[in-house]
Parts: sequence; structure tokens; C-alpha cells
Amino acid sequence: MVTVQTPIEALLEEGRKFAPGEAFIRQANVKDRSVYEKAKQDLEGFWAEQAGQFVWFKKWDKVLKWESPWAQWFVGGELNITVNCIDRHLKTWRRNKAAFIWEGEPGEERVLTYADLYREVCKFANVLKRLGAKKGDRVALCLPMIPELPIAMLACARIGALHTIVFGGFSVESLRDRINDAQAKVLVTADGGWRRGNIVHLKRNADEAVSQCPSIEQVVVVHRGVMDATHVPLREGRDHWWHRLMEEAPLSLRA
Repeated sequence: MVTVQTPIEALLEEGRKFAPGEAFIRQANVKDRSVYEKAKQDLEGFWAEQAGQFVWFKKWDKVLKWESPWAQWFVGGELNITVNCIDRHLKTWRRNKAAFIWEGEPGEERVLTYADLYREVCKFANVLKRLGAKKGDRVALCLPMIPELPIAMLACARIGALHTIVFGGFSVESLRDRINDAQAKVLVTADGGWRRGNIVHLKRNADEAVSQCPSIEQVVVVHRGVMDATHVPLREGRDHWWHRLMEEAPLSLRA
């Protein structure tokens, strides 16, 4: 029997405050703390003003519909997140600004500007449509930490498909279960990847998982370069190289 001499304090309570440094404040988008009071006095008006900075296909009918405990924001409004992430910057100085600066584990580097990202996202969105994916379909993404991952995520959003990301280090069973739970129609993976110096055989794991996933109709494979392309097994009619599909894909796609 253990006797506790002092009461146990709640570790989840934290009363300390950590003020941001001057350098952080100088580069912040919002520097005037009066914004908090403004939002408090007119919650809906404040968020309507913020939302007005985005591109809407259809403006909302009501800012907030509150039926405790459920909240619906910008009821009736329609937008596409990729237009706001990418398209709206193409006619500004950000067109040639870096959107992604990536360095792979072996040391390679890639820089994608907003214009580059727009091109890649639109092309892969057209790839997904060509493979039969449409609004409401699910797409499973099991990729290394490479630019093709956010490109695929944004491409799904572009066409209204839902994506589920499966960590590349998960087991075959974990990938299988997540695909089956989502009833994913398309799987995007790679020949493999590197993690802390070790090779992860993603395509091999994907093949084993997909053999138990009846919903998967198409598999797209990024050639990460972990394996010689000639040694990567591709099932005819189901498996496709990312780079070959992208070569044939049209650039333009209106969201």
C-alpha cells in the first residue's frame, strides 16, 4: 500500500502566459490587439469581414446558424479551397513566389512557385477525373514526405473528392483497414520512400493491402527512385506511373 503525502495537482491546468517576442510581433499579420474586442462586440460582422477576403462562387445567406451545440458557418456559401490557396495569387506578385521549398532525405531539393503548384494541381486533378474519381469519391494517399503529397491533396479538393492520408510507416493491415473504412476508389502511393535512412517499400505494402480492398479501382505510383522502375511490379489496367499520367494530362481545370 502506498501512502500519498501530498495531494495530486491537476496537470492539465496551466495559468502561465508567454508573450510573443518583438520580432514575432513585427512580422505578424495582425498586430493590433483591439481586434479581439472588435470580434467580441460583433462576432458575425467580424467574421463576415474576414471571409470577404476570399473568393466565393456564391456568397453566403447567413454568417452563423447556431443551434446549440451545433454551429453552421457561412450557410449557403460556395467556394473551392484550392482557388483560395492557389488561383487567387496567380495575378499578383505571389505568382512567382515559392509556395513549397522541399528537401528530401537523400538531399535533393525542389522549389514550387504558386504558378508551378497551380499547374501540378490542375494536371493531377485531371488525372483523377480520367481515372474515374469524382465529387464525393474517396482517394487514399500513402506517400513519403514529397511534394506530390500536397499536390494530390489539393487535386482532390479541386474536384470535390475526399482524401484520407495514411502514414507511410504504417503496417499493411493499417493501410488496408483505412482504405476499407473509407471505401476509397483510388490509391496514390510510391515505389518507396526513405525514413531515417531506412527504405520503406510502399508499393509492396500497397499491393498486399489492396489485394484485400475491393473498393480500389486504380493505383497511381510516384517513382520516388527508391527502386529501379523496371523492378516495380505494375498490375496492368490498375497501376499507373504518376509521371506518365501527368505527361498526358491537360493543364487547365476550372474548380
